[in-house]
Formats: sequence, C-alpha cells, structure tokens
Amino acid sequence: MKKWSSSFSSMADSKLFLLVFLLCTVLAESGIVAEVKQTQSRGEPFVGVNIGTDVSNLLSPADLVAFLKLQDIGHVRLYDADPDILKALARTKIRVIVSVPNNQLLAIGSSNVTAATWIGRNVVAYYPETLITAIAVGDEVLTTVLSSAPLLLPAIEALYSALVAANLHTEIKISTPHAASIILDPFPPSQAFFNQTLNPIILPLLQFLSKTGSPLMMNLYPYYVFMQNKGVVPLDNSLFKPLTPSKEMVDPNTLLHYTNVLDAMIDSVYCSMKNLNVTDVTVLVTESGWPSRGDSKEPYATIDNADTYNSNLIKHVLDHSGTPLHPELTSSVYIYELFNEDLRSPPVSEANWGLFHGNSTPVYLLHVSGSGTFLANDTTNQTYCIAMDGVDARTLQAALDWACGPGRANCSEIQPGEGCYQPNNVKNHASYAFDSYYQKEGRGSGSCDFKGVAMITTTDPSHGSCIFPGSKKISNKTKEAINVTEASGAAEQLRLITVGSQINKAIKENRWGLGASQKRRYNMNASSSSTREQRTPGWGLLGARPAICEIVVTGMMPQKGCEETMFLQRIKYPIME
Repeated sequence: MKKWSSSFSSMADSKLFLLVFLLCTVLAESGIVAEVKQTQSRGEPFVGVNIGTDVSNLLSPADLVAFLKLQDIGHVRLYDADPDILKALARTKIRVIVSVPNNQLLAIGSSNVTAATWIGRNVVAYYPETLITAIAVGDEVLTTVLSSAPLLLPAIEALYSALVAANLHTEIKISTPHAASIILDPFPPSQAFFNQTLNPIILPLLQFLSKTGSPLMMNLYPYYVFMQNKGVVPLDNSLFKPLTPSKEMVDPNTLLHYTNVLDAMIDSVYCSMKNLNVTDVTVLVTESGWPSRGDSKEPYATIDNADTYNSNLIKHVLDHSGTPLHPELTSSVYIYELFNEDLRSPPVSEANWGLFHGNSTPVYLLHVSGSGTFLANDTTNQTYCIAMDGVDARTLQAALDWACGPGRANCSEIQPGEGCYQPNNVKNHASYAFDSYYQKEGRGSGSCDFKGVAMITTTDPSHGSCIFPGSKKISNKTKEAINVTEASGAAEQLRLITVGSQINKAIKENRWGLGASQKRRYNMNASSSSTREQRTPGWGLLGARPAICEIVVTGMMPQKGCEETMFLQRIKYPIME
C-alpha cells in the first residue's frame, strides 16, 4: 500500500479529508444506511442489470430511473459514475455499483490524492441518498489492458483507504470484474486454476478481498463457452434447460452433476481460489447474458435463446439454487444488459445483448412469473408489435407485404376507408400488420421481428377509431360489424356477417382491380351468404368449393399466390381461426 504522506502536503488536502470524514460520520447513522446494512446482512441473492450508454436514443436520467422503478429493478451497475444518473437515483432505494473506467487507473493507482478526490466526487457527494453499494475498479483489466495490471491493486487499495477515511468502508465494497479467461482448464471445475502468469496480481487481490469482505467480481458468459465448444457443450445445458442425467456434465473428481454451464463456471472460480488457499471470498457475477441477434457466424444469437437463458437465469438465482459445490451459496447476478447498445461496433451481437431497446420497449418478453419479483417485462403484460422508428419506407413496405401475404395477418382494417387506414403512411400500416401477425401467433418469441424492423411495446397503439389486435378497447364500428361468440370455452372469435353481398359489391365496383376471369371466379364462390357457423369443415370460407383464390392484398396492392379464405379474411372481415 502506498504511503499517505504526500496526501497531506497542503492544508487544502487536510481540510478536504476532514470534511469528508465528518460528513460521512453523520451520514453513516442515517436510516438509509441502516437499511442497507440490514439488507446486506441477510445476504439474499438478487438479480441486477448492467446499464451501458452506447445507445442512440437513451432515456434521460429521470426517465431512466422511472423506468427502473416501473420494472422493479433494484440493483444496477454503471460503467462509470455518471453524475446525472446518480442524482436521479437518489432516494429510490435502487442499489448501485459505480465503476472506475480503465483509462483512469493510471491516475488513481499513482496518487492517493487522486483516489481521495474520486471518492469525494463520485461517492461521498451522493451517498447515502443514492445507495452506492460497491465500486468496480476497471473492467477485465487482466485480460484486456494487461499494461495497466500492475496499477490495479494499488488503485483498489488507494480507493479503499479513501473509503476508510470517509468511514464508508463497511457499507461500500470494492473489487474489480474479471473475464472468465483468467481461469485455465475450467472443466471439470475441480481441476480449474488461475492463469499462473497472473498469480502475482491475483493472489494479493484475493487476500485484499478476504480482508475487506469484498466479493470476487466475475463476468461469466455460457454463450461464449457454448460457441467455443459446440458439439461438446449441449445448448440445453447452456440455457438452463432440463437434461436427463445421462446428458448432465459430471466432474469425475467430485462426482458432482452440473445441469447448467453457469454453475460449472462459478464452481471453477471457487476451485481456483481454493488452489491459492482462499476459501472465504464469494463470487459476484457482474455480467452474464445472451445476445438476441447475431450475424451469419452467430446462429445461436436469437430471441428465443436470449429469452430462455435470461428467464431461466433469473429463476435460478431467485430460487436460491446455489451450485453443486456450494449449494448453500447462490451468487447474485447482473444481467448484461438493460438496453441494446446500438452504437457498439460489430459483430452484430455486440449491439444486441439488451432486454430492452433504448426507448424502453422490450426486445422480448421474459418468462419469470412465480420466481420472485424482477422486471415487469413478463408475459403477464399485454403487449403489441409495432414498426420501429427510423426504418426507411421501402424496407417497411417489404415487411408489411410479407405480414399481409405469406404471414397471413389480418390486414383488412388498413384498407382504404377502414378504421386504421389513416394516417395513410407505411409506418402506420406496417404497425397494424405487424401487430395482427404478432397476436395471431400468440405473441410468441420471434413473432415480432420482421428482419429487425419491428419492436414490442406495452403501450396500446390504438388511436381514434383504429383498434389494434390485442387491445382491450372495442370500437363501435367493430361492434356493428361483428358478433362475438364463445365455443367450448375458447377465446373470443369473430364471425363474418353478410359476406356474400359485401364481397359481390366489392367485386362489382372492382375495388381490388380484379380481371374479368377473377371477377367471375369470386362471384361464383361468393354466391352463398352463409356465416362462418354454417360453412362445411374443410371447404371454402363461404361453404362453397375449397379455396381456389389466386390473389391476396399485401400492403396496398393485390398479389398472386394465396387461398381464397385468406383473401376474404384480409380484404374485408376480421376472422380469427
């Protein structure tokens, strides 16, 4: 540890330390601090989120905090100590990890005064109104900026000494996050050990963490383990999916069965520490997650896999599952990450780790009900699928055409004269078509993508007389056009009313630009005015011959290649199978 004599070379520095000490002595007795101490003493595992800011449309600090509260997020990790965010977090009871960026290690590790100033400006200035619970010094320093490694522990010790001077060292922990690659031979966990070339840094660091009661911070990604060991590590094991005993990974030395990769990674950390005779330091997972989108070389970066991994991860933590080696210890986890950071450099997955888009709409819906409180972003919410902002009209039109055509969405309401035709622009029409398809598919994972031009929202996009599929609103126009019926306890279904006369009228007016032969074909098939209840199973919509239609409206233009049933459905009437 560095000497402190240089810190007191001036009267100004002495006054600064005295002020910090007196202020924090008073604050330490506040009710908020007492609450933090009580929470920490319980040692309950939790799930938090990382908040990156490489986002083109990031929420304002006030809106960000409101969003965190709305989503029941109680723990966040920042990659810096953003003053505006820290101010906005005041008196919210949201616990915060603040971070020292890698580029500040040199200054802090070389000067106790700089370290004290950093604590004063980024911790004391906000605590305890803002519940700062830990400081992450650097990020993956030993594997990304090895040239700064010699300064890592001096920086940590200097910052800790400043915390001691401020009487905050028992409330605020200090550590540094590491990549999983500092551990060699990670499986089986019992054989894992730290990279021996790093031991001169890691061993004193672990001794410091043991002395101060701080955790070893680890960034652990089963996604990368799977991608680097395809054919060896099962995908289901990486996603926390149930496995038969024969497919579980078994440590031959301990005979412990591992049902998921993350537990094996955590236990490999514990075994590595034990090899250095350190057994009283806990593991805090500061990053873990799964990307929802990738390039051609990342086929497993999908919405389904991201949803499965993060949902099961949350359940695993909140259910106090522990690990095979330490069933009594459940590591808390910070999910990487809250928002998609669309400004990050390739590969594509780098910009697609978020649970939400930067404007706070969910990338996908988690499935975590029944496992404790974390995130309102769950399948219990009513959700809708709409077009994303900033997408060019041509791309949206192509997606719209697919939804109303091959996707078999009900696009009747965006036809001229119908309730959702206005405003007459491709974004509005695409949103309706996307949501129609999304609701038709049961709001399933992957049904709101359309090659990246759609997004999920919990805000009802209905407007005026335009009622979107899935909305709880019912327009007068819809009430007049349809009858609602229930059959065998099924969900509400829509019946077709006076189809024959309406279709014939539309054909006579040539509303869809049909050729003469096509007019004759539809006049023939629309000769019956039977309702949906009266049609013969397996036959056409109108009880006539099975589908022989060759035209469907996709977007605003008729195109060939569909069945008559879908033609009638999309052109005029909302029929839900």
